[in-house]
Amino acid sequence: MLSDSIDQLRNSSLRSLHRRRFIQTVFGAGAAAFLAGRFANAGASQGKAAAGQRVMTARGWISARDMGVTLAHEHALANFQPYQEWASRPLAYDRDEVVKVVLPHLLRVHALGCRTFVDATAAYLGRDPVLLRRLSEKSGLHVLTVTGNYAADDYKHLPPWVYTLSAEALAQRWIDEWTGGIDGTGIRPGFIKLGFNGGSLSEVEQKLIHAGAIAHLKTGLTIGAHTGPAVSAFEQLTVLEKEGVHPSAWIWIHAQNEKDPARHIEAARRGAWVEFDGIGPETLTLHVTLVTRMRDEGLLDHVLISQDAGWYRVGRPGGGTFRSYETVFTEFVPALRAKGFSASEIETLLVRNPAKAFAISIRGAAERG
Repeated sequence: MLSDSIDQLRNSSLRSLHRRRFIQTVFGAGAAAFLAGRFANAGASQGKAAAGQRVMTARGWISARDMGVTLAHEHALANFQPYQEWASRPLAYDRDEVVKVVLPHLLRVHALGCRTFVDATAAYLGRDPVLLRRLSEKSGLHVLTVTGNYAADDYKHLPPWVYTLSAEALAQRWIDEWTGGIDGTGIRPGFIKLGFNGGSLSEVEQKLIHAGAIAHLKTGLTIGAHTGPAVSAFEQLTVLEKEGVHPSAWIWIHAQNEKDPARHIEAARRGAWVEFDGIGPETLTLHVTLVTRMRDEGLLDHVLISQDAGWYRVGRPGGGTFRSYETVFTEFVPALRAKGFSASEIETLLVRNPAKAFAISIRGAAERG
Protein backbone atom coordinates (compact mmCIF):
# COMPACT_ATOMS: atom_id res chain seq x y z
CA MET A 1 0.00 0.00 0.00
CA LEU A 2 1.07 3.61 -0.59
CA SER A 3 0.98 4.45 3.13
CA ASP A 4 3.29 1.52 3.95
CA SER A 5 5.71 2.56 1.20
CA ILE A 6 5.73 6.12 2.50
CA ASP A 7 6.44 4.99 6.08
CA GLN A 8 9.28 2.78 4.89
CA LEU A 9 10.68 5.60 2.78
CA ARG A 10 10.51 8.06 5.68
CA ASN A 11 12.24 5.68 8.10
CA SER A 12 14.91 4.72 5.58
CA SER A 13 15.57 8.36 4.69
CA LEU A 14 15.92 9.46 8.29
CA ARG A 15 18.10 6.51 9.30
CA SER A 16 20.48 6.80 6.36
CA LEU A 17 21.09 10.50 6.75
CA HIS A 18 22.19 10.53 10.42
CA ARG A 19 20.89 14.06 10.20
CA ARG A 20 22.77 15.86 12.88
CA ARG A 21 26.19 14.45 11.95
CA PHE A 22 25.60 15.11 8.25
CA ILE A 23 24.54 18.71 8.81
CA GLN A 24 27.47 19.40 11.14
CA THR A 25 29.86 18.07 8.51
CA VAL A 26 28.38 20.19 5.73
CA PHE A 27 27.58 23.42 7.53
CA GLY A 28 29.91 23.66 10.49
CA ALA A 29 28.92 23.57 14.13
CA GLY A 30 27.13 26.93 14.37
CA ALA A 31 25.05 26.63 11.23
CA ALA A 32 24.46 22.95 11.89
CA ALA A 33 22.86 23.67 15.23
CA PHE A 34 20.52 26.16 13.64
CA LEU A 35 19.57 24.08 10.60
CA ALA A 36 18.93 21.01 12.71
CA GLY A 37 16.48 22.92 14.86
CA ARG A 38 18.94 23.28 17.76
CA PHE A 39 19.40 27.04 17.51
CA ALA A 40 18.31 27.82 21.05
CA ASN A 41 16.79 31.22 20.36
CA ALA A 42 15.63 30.72 16.78
CA GLY A 43 12.02 31.53 17.55
CA ALA A 44 12.66 34.39 19.93
CA SER A 45 15.25 35.96 17.67
CA GLN A 46 12.85 36.51 14.79
CA GLY A 47 12.03 39.88 16.27
CA LYS A 48 8.92 41.84 16.95
CA ALA A 49 7.77 41.74 13.29
CA ALA A 50 6.95 38.03 13.70
CA ALA A 51 5.83 38.18 17.33
CA GLY A 52 2.17 37.22 17.58
CA GLN A 53 1.82 36.93 13.81
CA ARG A 54 0.56 33.90 11.95
CA VAL A 55 1.00 32.20 8.60
CA MET A 56 -1.62 30.24 6.67
CA THR A 57 -0.57 26.79 5.49
CA ALA A 58 -2.35 24.00 3.63
CA ARG A 59 -3.15 22.50 7.03
CA GLY A 60 -4.22 25.76 8.64
CA TRP A 61 -2.77 28.46 10.84
CA ILE A 62 0.71 28.30 12.37
CA SER A 63 2.70 30.90 14.25
CA ALA A 64 5.15 32.74 12.02
CA ARG A 65 7.78 31.75 14.57
CA ASP A 66 7.11 28.08 13.82
CA MET A 67 8.04 28.31 10.14
CA GLY A 68 11.67 27.55 10.90
CA VAL A 69 14.01 27.03 7.96
CA THR A 70 11.99 27.94 4.87
CA LEU A 71 12.34 27.39 1.13
CA ALA A 72 10.53 30.47 -0.14
CA HIS A 73 9.82 29.50 -3.77
CA GLU A 74 9.52 25.91 -4.98
CA HIS A 75 7.09 23.72 -6.91
CA ALA A 76 5.68 20.23 -6.32
CA LEU A 77 3.65 19.93 -9.52
CA ALA A 78 3.16 21.99 -12.69
CA ASN A 79 0.85 21.82 -15.69
CA PHE A 80 1.91 24.11 -18.55
CA GLN A 81 -1.20 23.66 -20.68
CA PRO A 82 -2.56 27.01 -21.92
CA TYR A 83 -5.77 27.91 -20.12
CA GLN A 84 -8.08 27.29 -23.08
CA GLU A 85 -6.61 23.84 -23.68
CA TRP A 86 -6.72 23.01 -19.97
CA ALA A 87 -10.33 24.15 -19.70
CA SER A 88 -11.45 21.89 -22.57
CA ARG A 89 -9.00 18.95 -22.40
CA PRO A 90 -7.16 18.93 -19.07
CA LEU A 91 -4.32 16.46 -18.75
CA ALA A 92 -5.03 13.91 -16.05
CA TYR A 93 -2.63 12.83 -13.33
CA ASP A 94 -2.69 10.42 -10.42
CA ARG A 95 -2.10 12.06 -7.04
CA ASP A 96 -0.73 8.79 -5.67
CA GLU A 97 1.92 8.77 -8.37
CA VAL A 98 2.77 12.43 -7.73
CA VAL A 99 3.19 11.69 -4.02
CA LYS A 100 5.54 8.79 -4.81
CA VAL A 101 7.69 11.08 -6.98
CA VAL A 102 7.72 14.24 -4.86
CA LEU A 103 7.64 12.96 -1.29
CA PRO A 104 11.22 11.56 -1.20
CA HIS A 105 12.54 15.01 -2.14
CA LEU A 106 10.50 16.65 0.63
CA LEU A 107 11.63 14.08 3.18
CA ARG A 108 15.21 14.73 2.15
CA VAL A 109 15.03 18.48 2.84
CA HIS A 110 13.10 17.88 6.04
CA ALA A 111 16.01 15.72 7.16
CA LEU A 112 18.37 18.54 6.20
CA GLY A 113 16.57 20.93 8.53
CA CYS A 114 13.85 22.48 6.35
CA ARG A 115 10.50 23.04 8.07
CA THR A 116 8.45 25.14 5.62
CA PHE A 117 8.00 24.71 1.87
CA VAL A 118 6.40 27.57 -0.07
CA ASP A 119 4.76 26.13 -3.16
CA ALA A 120 4.56 28.99 -5.66
CA THR A 121 2.58 27.16 -8.35
CA ALA A 122 0.03 29.63 -9.66
CA ALA A 123 -3.66 29.08 -10.29
CA TYR A 124 -4.21 27.41 -13.69
CA LEU A 125 -0.59 26.25 -13.78
CA GLY A 126 -1.09 23.13 -11.70
CA ARG A 127 -2.06 24.52 -8.30
CA ASP A 128 -3.45 21.56 -6.34
CA PRO A 129 -4.10 22.39 -2.69
CA VAL A 130 -5.37 18.89 -1.89
CA LEU A 131 -2.10 17.40 -3.13
CA LEU A 132 -0.11 19.96 -1.12
CA ARG A 133 -2.01 19.21 2.07
CA ARG A 134 -1.34 15.52 1.57
CA LEU A 135 2.37 16.12 0.95
CA SER A 136 2.48 18.30 4.05
CA GLU A 137 0.91 15.58 6.17
CA LYS A 138 3.26 12.89 4.85
CA SER A 139 6.47 14.93 4.99
CA GLY A 140 5.96 16.87 8.20
CA LEU A 141 6.68 20.13 6.37
CA HIS A 142 4.48 23.21 6.59
CA VAL A 143 3.36 23.95 3.01
CA LEU A 144 1.91 27.20 1.64
CA THR A 145 -0.23 27.55 -1.47
CA VAL A 146 -1.50 30.59 -3.38
CA THR A 147 -4.35 32.62 -4.75
CA GLY A 148 -4.08 35.12 -7.63
CA ASN A 149 -3.63 34.97 -11.41
CA TYR A 150 -0.65 34.60 -13.70
CA ALA A 151 -0.13 36.71 -16.83
CA ALA A 152 3.49 35.70 -17.48
CA ASP A 153 4.37 33.39 -20.38
CA ASP A 154 2.52 35.71 -22.76
CA TYR A 155 -0.84 35.45 -20.99
CA LYS A 156 -1.30 31.76 -21.86
CA HIS A 157 -2.56 30.87 -18.40
CA LEU A 158 -5.06 33.70 -17.89
CA PRO A 159 -8.76 32.82 -17.89
CA PRO A 160 -10.85 35.10 -20.14
CA TRP A 161 -12.75 36.55 -17.18
CA VAL A 162 -9.53 38.23 -15.95
CA TYR A 163 -9.79 40.57 -18.95
CA THR A 164 -13.45 41.44 -18.36
CA LEU A 165 -13.68 41.78 -14.59
CA SER A 166 -12.81 45.01 -12.83
CA ALA A 167 -9.81 45.06 -10.50
CA GLU A 168 -12.24 45.13 -7.58
CA ALA A 169 -14.15 42.08 -8.82
CA LEU A 170 -10.94 40.22 -9.55
CA ALA A 171 -9.60 40.97 -6.08
CA GLN A 172 -12.88 39.71 -4.60
CA ARG A 173 -12.35 36.31 -6.20
CA TRP A 174 -9.00 36.05 -4.39
CA ILE A 175 -10.50 37.38 -1.16
CA ASP A 176 -13.19 34.70 -1.41
CA GLU A 177 -10.50 32.01 -1.64
CA TRP A 178 -8.92 33.50 1.46
CA THR A 179 -12.14 33.53 3.46
CA GLY A 180 -13.79 30.37 2.14
CA GLY A 181 -10.98 28.19 0.81
CA ILE A 182 -9.91 27.19 -2.70
CA ASP A 183 -12.37 25.34 -4.95
CA GLY A 184 -14.43 23.94 -2.10
CA THR A 185 -11.45 22.29 -0.36
CA GLY A 186 -11.43 24.54 2.69
CA ILE A 187 -7.70 25.01 2.10
CA ARG A 188 -6.75 28.68 2.25
CA PRO A 189 -3.92 30.45 0.42
CA GLY A 190 -0.78 31.63 2.19
CA PHE A 191 -0.02 34.44 -0.24
CA ILE A 192 -1.11 36.07 -3.52
CA LYS A 193 0.88 34.86 -6.55
CA LEU A 194 0.80 37.16 -9.57
CA GLY A 195 2.68 36.69 -12.84
CA PHE A 196 4.06 39.46 -15.08
CA ASN A 197 5.95 39.34 -18.36
CA GLY A 198 8.84 41.58 -17.29
CA GLY A 199 8.36 44.61 -19.50
CA SER A 200 6.30 47.73 -18.96
CA LEU A 201 2.93 46.73 -17.50
CA SER A 202 0.19 45.96 -20.00
CA GLU A 203 -3.40 46.93 -19.28
CA VAL A 204 -4.30 43.55 -17.81
CA GLU A 205 -1.06 43.46 -15.80
CA GLN A 206 -1.92 46.85 -14.33
CA LYS A 207 -5.27 45.39 -13.35
CA LEU A 208 -3.55 42.46 -11.66
CA ILE A 209 -1.35 44.63 -9.47
CA HIS A 210 -4.26 46.95 -8.63
CA ALA A 211 -6.27 43.88 -7.63
CA GLY A 212 -3.32 42.64 -5.61
CA ALA A 213 -3.27 45.90 -3.66
CA ILE A 214 -7.00 45.68 -2.96
CA ALA A 215 -6.77 42.05 -1.86
CA HIS A 216 -3.76 42.69 0.36
CA LEU A 217 -5.48 45.54 2.17
CA LYS A 218 -8.48 43.26 2.84
CA THR A 219 -6.61 40.08 3.80
CA GLY A 220 -3.03 40.87 4.80
CA LEU A 221 -1.75 38.31 2.29
CA THR A 222 1.68 39.11 0.89
CA ILE A 223 1.94 39.63 -2.88
CA GLY A 224 4.53 37.44 -4.59
CA ALA A 225 5.13 38.81 -8.10
CA HIS A 226 6.78 36.67 -10.78
CA THR A 227 8.62 39.54 -12.42
CA GLY A 228 12.29 39.29 -13.33
CA PRO A 229 13.48 42.58 -14.90
CA ALA A 230 13.25 45.82 -12.95
CA VAL A 231 11.01 47.67 -15.43
CA SER A 232 7.96 45.71 -14.37
CA ALA A 233 9.06 45.52 -10.75
CA PHE A 234 9.25 49.26 -10.19
CA GLU A 235 6.03 49.95 -12.06
CA GLN A 236 4.34 47.48 -9.70
CA LEU A 237 5.83 49.20 -6.66
CA THR A 238 4.57 52.55 -7.89
CA VAL A 239 1.03 51.19 -8.22
CA LEU A 240 1.14 49.58 -4.79
CA GLU A 241 2.35 52.71 -3.07
CA LYS A 242 -0.33 54.81 -4.80
CA GLU A 243 -2.92 52.30 -3.54
CA GLY A 244 -1.61 52.64 0.02
CA VAL A 245 0.36 49.38 0.20
CA HIS A 246 3.88 49.42 1.60
CA PRO A 247 6.57 47.65 -0.48
CA SER A 248 7.16 45.23 2.43
CA ALA A 249 3.92 43.53 1.34
CA TRP A 250 5.50 42.64 -2.03
CA ILE A 251 8.10 40.05 -3.09
CA TRP A 252 10.16 40.60 -6.24
CA ILE A 253 10.25 37.01 -7.50
CA HIS A 254 13.11 36.02 -9.83
CA ALA A 255 15.00 39.22 -9.04
CA GLN A 256 18.23 37.53 -10.15
CA ASN A 257 17.02 38.02 -13.73
CA GLU A 258 17.58 41.77 -13.35
CA LYS A 259 21.22 42.31 -14.31
CA ASP A 260 21.70 45.68 -12.59
CA PRO A 261 22.32 45.05 -8.87
CA ALA A 262 21.64 48.71 -8.13
CA ARG A 263 17.95 48.01 -8.78
CA HIS A 264 17.94 45.22 -6.17
CA ILE A 265 19.44 47.65 -3.68
CA GLU A 266 16.92 50.35 -4.58
CA ALA A 267 13.94 48.01 -4.17
CA ALA A 268 15.19 46.74 -0.82
CA ARG A 269 15.78 50.28 0.44
CA ARG A 270 12.18 51.07 -0.42
CA GLY A 271 11.19 48.14 1.81
CA ALA A 272 10.47 45.40 -0.74
CA TRP A 273 11.49 41.76 -0.47
CA VAL A 274 14.10 40.86 -3.09
CA GLU A 275 14.01 37.15 -3.89
CA PHE A 276 16.95 35.37 -5.51
CA ASP A 277 15.32 32.05 -6.27
CA GLY A 278 17.24 30.39 -9.10
CA ILE A 279 19.79 28.63 -6.90
CA GLY A 280 21.27 25.53 -8.50
CA PRO A 281 24.70 24.02 -9.00
CA GLU A 282 25.22 25.99 -12.19
CA THR A 283 24.07 29.33 -10.69
CA LEU A 284 25.76 29.06 -7.31
CA THR A 285 28.38 31.75 -7.91
CA LEU A 286 25.80 34.24 -9.20
CA HIS A 287 23.54 33.81 -6.19
CA VAL A 288 26.37 33.95 -3.67
CA THR A 289 27.50 37.20 -5.29
CA LEU A 290 24.01 38.69 -5.22
CA VAL A 291 23.37 37.81 -1.59
CA THR A 292 26.85 38.95 -0.51
CA ARG A 293 26.32 42.32 -2.17
CA MET A 294 23.02 42.80 -0.34
CA ARG A 295 24.69 41.91 2.95
CA ASP A 296 27.48 44.36 2.30
CA GLU A 297 24.86 47.07 1.63
CA GLY A 298 23.21 46.33 4.97
CA LEU A 299 20.12 44.90 3.26
CA LEU A 300 20.28 41.20 4.10
CA ASP A 301 17.06 41.59 6.07
CA HIS A 302 15.19 42.23 2.78
CA VAL A 303 16.39 39.11 0.94
CA LEU A 304 14.67 35.78 0.34
CA ILE A 305 16.39 32.80 -1.27
CA SER A 306 15.16 29.63 -2.94
CA GLN A 307 15.64 27.36 -5.95
CA ASP A 308 12.46 27.37 -8.08
CA ALA A 309 13.02 23.62 -8.18
CA GLY A 310 10.92 20.49 -8.62
CA TRP A 311 8.56 19.40 -10.16
CA TYR A 312 6.22 16.66 -11.30
CA ARG A 313 5.26 17.85 -14.78
CA VAL A 314 1.78 16.79 -15.81
CA GLY A 315 1.77 15.07 -19.19
CA ARG A 316 5.32 13.69 -18.94
CA PRO A 317 5.97 10.00 -18.17
CA GLY A 318 6.60 9.72 -14.45
CA GLY A 319 6.40 13.50 -14.20
CA GLY A 320 9.56 14.06 -16.26
CA THR A 321 12.92 15.17 -14.92
CA PHE A 322 12.83 16.34 -11.30
CA ARG A 323 15.26 18.91 -9.93
CA SER A 324 15.76 18.30 -6.21
CA TYR A 325 15.33 20.85 -3.44
CA GLU A 326 18.68 20.13 -1.75
CA THR A 327 21.11 22.63 -3.28
CA VAL A 328 20.40 25.40 -0.78
CA PHE A 329 21.47 23.07 2.01
CA THR A 330 24.23 20.99 0.43
CA GLU A 331 25.96 23.68 -1.65
CA PHE A 332 24.62 27.21 -1.17
CA VAL A 333 24.82 27.53 2.61
CA PRO A 334 28.34 26.03 2.69
CA ALA A 335 29.34 28.53 -0.03
CA LEU A 336 28.02 31.38 2.13
CA ARG A 337 29.91 30.04 5.11
CA ALA A 338 33.05 30.01 3.02
CA LYS A 339 32.39 33.69 2.23
CA GLY A 340 32.31 34.50 5.93
CA PHE A 341 28.56 34.50 6.56
CA SER A 342 27.77 33.85 10.19
CA ALA A 343 25.17 31.37 11.41
CA SER A 344 23.06 34.36 12.45
CA GLU A 345 23.19 35.82 8.93
CA ILE A 346 22.14 32.48 7.45
CA GLU A 347 19.32 32.36 9.99
CA THR A 348 18.23 35.78 8.76
CA LEU A 349 17.98 34.46 5.21
CA LEU A 350 16.28 31.16 5.93
CA VAL A 351 14.28 31.76 9.13
CA ARG A 352 13.75 35.41 10.11
CA ASN A 353 13.05 36.86 6.66
CA PRO A 354 10.49 34.28 5.50
CA ALA A 355 8.67 34.55 8.83
CA LYS A 356 8.31 38.30 8.30
CA ALA A 357 7.59 38.10 4.57
CA PHE A 358 4.75 35.55 4.78
CA ALA A 359 3.16 36.65 8.05
CA ILE A 360 -0.46 37.65 7.49
CA SER A 361 -0.38 41.37 8.13
CA ILE A 362 -1.88 44.41 6.41
CA ARG A 363 1.05 46.64 5.54
CA GLY A 364 -0.14 50.11 4.71
CA ALA A 365 1.92 52.85 3.10
CA ALA A 366 2.91 54.28 6.48
CA GLU A 367 4.68 51.03 7.45
CA ARG A 368 8.43 50.69 7.30
CA GLY A 369 10.22 47.52 6.09
